[in-house]
Amino acid sequence: MAGRGSRLRPHTLTTPKPLLHIVGKPIVQRLVEDIAKLCKQRVEEIAFIIGDFGKEVEQHLVEVAASVGAKGSIFYQNEPLGTAHAIFCAEKCLQGQVIVAFADTLFRADFSLDTEADGIIWVKQVANPSAFGVVKFNDRNEITDFVEKPTQFVSDLAIIGIYYFKDGQALHREIKHLLDNNITEKGEFQLTNALENLKAQGKRFLTGTVQDWLDCGNKNAMLDTNQQYMSYLHGNTPLIHSNIQLENCTIIEPVFIAEGAELKNSVVGPYVSVGAKTKLSGVVMSYSIVGEKSYIQDAVLRNSLIGSHVVYKGQAQDLSLGDYCLVE
Repeated sequence: MAGRGSRLRPHTLTTPKPLLHIVGKPIVQRLVEDIAKLCKQRVEEIAFIIGDFGKEVEQHLVEVAASVGAKGSIFYQNEPLGTAHAIFCAEKCLQGQVIVAFADTLFRADFSLDTEADGIIWVKQVANPSAFGVVKFNDRNEITDFVEKPTQFVSDLAIIGIYYFKDGQALHREIKHLLDNNITEKGEFQLTNALENLKAQGKRFLTGTVQDWLDCGNKNAMLDTNQQYMSYLHGNTPLIHSNIQLENCTIIEPVFIAEGAELKNSVVGPYVSVGAKTKLSGVVMSYSIVGEKSYIQDAVLRNSLIGSHVVYKGQAQDLSLGDYCLVE
């Protein structure tokens, strides 16, 4: 999770992308909780590979790991040298059974781990496979080929960024081989090259089934994911905190409202997330996310992603405002 999140600027100028909120929780926290909940084995340690996020963020990540009963460890990727290089930054953790997850995506999947297989790669059919690593597989569900961002069509089954490895040491060995021999793909050390080498040695990889792949790569994707995730939680998890203030408001559920929020003379929903201690006055808002401690007045907002500590007064239909903005 060391990337800069440039497609989500200005929001990622102040907050690392995996710490942006989906229905009131950071993306990476939702990912960790989902994997821990779906994984039948106990998760013993979670390694976070990050950039220079600061000690406060690092402590928060350790607490996220502790919340699912795991040890949290912090590792750093100082240069964007590819997926294999990023994983190798946490080489001390590549032992035993290992799950690798890219922290800018959420998912709904069959997450049973077939321990007879050497690995499981979760995939999803996509319209534009040239933007992804893809796989081909046979009638026994065994992967026969890994291809990184193919320029010609070979498969439309994209690797979504969730992997299981039965033998972490074998993965370590193959990534080290790539690094030691400077074997790159388009200038980066790619995990798919290590997977191809493991397969050539007789390792058996299966595909995993994904019902939903929830991207968080840009503003509209974030809002779509917030909507879908809220649909999953609605009816099963309380979404509106008991400690809020509502005055002359209409709430069209599902809506998430965090502790300390104040809403006055507003119509909110559906599919709106309101952060802690945010105030809305005279607002009509739907399909949007507002961060913490913001103040929105006299606005009609739809499909908007608004950061924390924002002051916005006026009217708009579609916004993307980063943290600490002031619009009057």
